[in-house]
Order: sequence, then structure tokens, then C-alpha cells
Amino acid sequence: MGFTDFACNLARVRERIETVQAREGLRGDVRIVAVTKGHAPAAVEAAHAAGAADVGENRIQEALGKQEALGGLPVKWHLIGHLQTNKAKHVPGRFALVHSVDSIRVGEALHRAMVNRAEGGDPLPVLIQVNVASEQQKSGCDPAESAQIAAAISELSRLRLRGLMTMAPLTDNVADQRRVFAALRRLRDGLAAGGLDVPELSMGMSDDYEAAVAEGATILRLGTVLFGERPI
Repeated sequence: MGFTDFACNLARVRERIETVQAREGLRGDVRIVAVTKGHAPAAVEAAHAAGAADVGENRIQEALGKQEALGGLPVKWHLIGHLQTNKAKHVPGRFALVHSVDSIRVGEALHRAMVNRAEGGDPLPVLIQVNVASEQQKSGCDPAESAQIAAAISELSRLRLRGLMTMAPLTDNVADQRRVFAALRRLRDGLAAGGLDVPELSMGMSDDYEAAVAEGATILRLGTVLFGERPI
């Protein structure tokens, strides 16, 4: 399957981001993570060719397979899906940012994996995933627990806490989307007021990214709007 429309789709998304920011009186870079879940490695090549430096995968094994197939293609890999503690050992050296730390236990597993790296290196940047909408089928910590988890993660020397991540409910109601994203922003602002350096808000997917931008997203996780529907 080809991805000949990717560059045009990416340009269109960037235009929409500029339009929303202008309307809302916002400024600042918004990083686009091109989510290649379910697509062949050619999707990553298409993203790279179009100047998209960041790609995202939900599952460790799928990401590792693509990384091996692509032979070191210079893109930044993001782990955006739920991380099981027994898979944490595969993360060091493979991912530029983990979006889905949803408990102290997961954070500690990543920390141990980083400590066990023989070559050392910089701390691993991570985000805390918060289930703002309290949807049972989705991962993420309870908003009330986010400050405690953030404090614990910030004490782990081999991790670098960078901010928060969430997913909005599947709805076309923009006001509902914005309420969820605004709530995450308030949580982040509270952590920042407490002295943590947490600039990142990873929020917004293909169906709701404009609402996320309007509420101050710094990272968008986009698949369908860039690549089209995933193959069945």
C-alpha cells in the first residue's frame, strides 16, 4: 500500500493547527507524531520522506519489528500505547518518548530497565497517561492520583518526566472534547506550579486534534488523518 497523499495530508493538518492557534490566540510549536500502528514499514518511510520526524506505535513488538526492518531510519520513535511492566526492558535505546506511564509500578520498571543499560545515556523522557474521562476501557491513572505519580516519577534518576497524556472519549461533541483536554491542561499547570518541569501535553488524535490544539496541546498523535484507514 502506498502513501502518496501523506505529504499533502500533513500540510493540511499543519494549516489547521495554525488556523486554530490564531483563532484561540495561542502560540508555540505543536509536534505531530505520525502513528503507524497497523501499517507496513513503508508508512514510516513515507513519514520520514515528508519531513515528519516523529512516529508512534502502540505496541512494543510491532515497533521493534519495524525498527529492525527499517535498518536505523533516522526518526524518533514514540511509544503511545499501554506498557506492560515485563516489556519495559525493550524500551531503552529504542524510544525517544514514552507517553503511557500510568502508574508508579510502570515507572519503576522503566527506571530499572534504564539502570540495567550497560551504556548508560541520558534519562528516558516519559509522560504520565491520565484517564481524564474515567473510561473503564482505557488505560491511564485516575486524575486524583496524577500528582502522587508525578512526584514519584520525578524522583527516578533514569527517567525524565516531561508532561501528561490523555485520550478524549469518542464523540463528535467539540465541547466535550475540549472539557477533557482543558482538564489535562489544568492538571499539568498544577504540577508546574508545584515546581515540576512538565511542558508537554500529548492530547489529540485524528478525530479531535483541533479541540486539543485549542486547549494547548504540544503533541498530537495522528494516524488516520495522515495515512488513511488502516488495512483490515
